[in-house]
Amino acid sequence: MSNSVYQINKGINKSIEFKGLKAQYIWWLGGGLIGLLILFAAMYFIGFNTFVCLGVILVSGTGLFMYVYRLSNTYGEYGMMKKLAKRSVPDLIKSNSRKIFMKAAPPILSNREGLEKEKM
Repeated sequence: MSNSVYQINKGINKSIEFKGLKAQYIWWLGGGLIGLLILFAAMYFIGFNTFVCLGVILVSGTGLFMYVYRLSNTYGEYGMMKKLAKRSVPDLIKSNSRKIFMKAAPPILSNREGLEKEKM
């Protein structure tokens, strides 16, 4: 029997990371780069000068990279999803009546009433 050495993947249940970008930000950067490629093609077919197209794409690409890396460093893996979810939570709930809460809550039984129902 030979002694074999196997590599163990210790990254199970961890999010992917590439060059400091975490989780969903990799996909955002990829989508942005595809958008820039489409923008370049559209500008080139319209008839803009090639150097103007390259300049616009380089400036936009630099801004895209800076923005996505800033989001990744600020919010981390799940922080931006939490921030977006927090925006959808209302600041306050206004109720002029207790009826809705009285219907939603089950009736509270005293201990003796609960024991009597169990015996039956």
